[in-house]
Parts: sequence; structure tokens; C-alpha cells
Amino acid sequence: MPHFIKNLQTVDGLISNLYGNISIEEMTKLITFHLEQQGYKVSDQGFGNLILEKGSRIQRLLLGAFVTYYKFSITMSPTPEGDLMVNIFQQTSGFSGGLIGMNQVKTELARLSFGFANI
Repeated sequence: MPHFIKNLQTVDGLISNLYGNISIEEMTKLITFHLEQQGYKVSDQGFGNLILEKGSRIQRLLLGAFVTYYKFSITMSPTPEGDLMVNIFQQTSGFSGGLIGMNQVKTELARLSFGFANI
């Protein structure tokens, strides 16, 4: 059953979604499961904070847009209404890959936004 209620905000480098009938622990497990299947390394920082990384930062610096590197952070917090607010922040600009790399990061954030809307 999808828990997604609505998108609260989407601005450059930030996605904020609202979910219902799910706890922080359950959402952490769900995010970890789905994103590890997509090749992300998910690091649990505790208290509803996650770091998502995909690719190699060093290879991105050396080879530019030929290598993908994405880094996002996720914060989760309960709302007064009992729902769960999930914020996804872009942690890398993609500038080391030039204009193509910056566009790759924007495209990946849009793809993640669609994926999170289906949770």
C-alpha cells in the first residue's frame, strides 16, 4: 500500500514529501531496500537521517561526466498530525562533471522524486 500523501515542496536541490501510516523506522527500511537495489550506498545516521551515495567521487573528479556520482541526504520527521515528512537534499552539485554533470544530478533528483512518490 502506498504511503505517499503529497509533495509539499520541490525547489532546486530539495524535495519535501508527506507520507501517512508509516514510522521513521519503517520508512528507513523501505528507502534502504529500494535504493540499494538501484545501486545506492545507504548510510543510516540515526534519528531519521540517511546519506545516499552512488558512484565514486574521486573517479568523478578525474574523469568528469563520464563517471556518475550522486550524493543526497534524507531527513525524516513526524508532523503534529501524525504523518511523516521526508526531505531529500542534493549534497553534490555535479560541477566536477561540468555542465553535463550538473544536468545529470538534476535529472537524478527528478528521478528520485518520482520514485519517492511511489512509496
